[in-house]
Amino acid sequence: MSETLKLLKHRYPTAQTFKFGDSAELSAALLALVRSGKKVATCGAVRDFENGEPMPQIGRRDIALHWDDRPALVIETVELIQCRFDEVTEAMALAEGEDDSLDGWRRGHRAYFERNGGFSPDMQILWERFLLVEDCG
Repeated sequence: MSETLKLLKHRYPTAQTFKFGDSAELSAALLALVRSGKKVATCGAVRDFENGEPMPQIGRRDIALHWDDRPALVIETVELIQCRFDEVTEAMALAEGEDDSLDGWRRGHRAYFERNGGFSPDMQILWERFLLVEDCG
């Protein structure tokens, strides 16, 4: 564990670490969207949280890592909504900052979920709104 990560874990003792996306390229793009203020939300398949991925919690601050495990950002979860994939609203989709429409969000996230364990329109997702607390570089 790097010294920077150790310091962050000391500053935010309940923080979990995670990575945005499923590749170095996607991760870097999503981190840039958070830094720009365009991305203020994310989502994940509930099955992944049931299989051990850290579950976000309102009020907890978590550390987003670069693909190479260096700390990138600290975020604070401010809202959580569990719903079916096909129940995501346009406002929820646009808050993720990756697309300009609900249809675009659906296409991109369908492809992501198909690559990462499977997709169905009625799959349960956990949508998370967050605040950027700290940019670690």
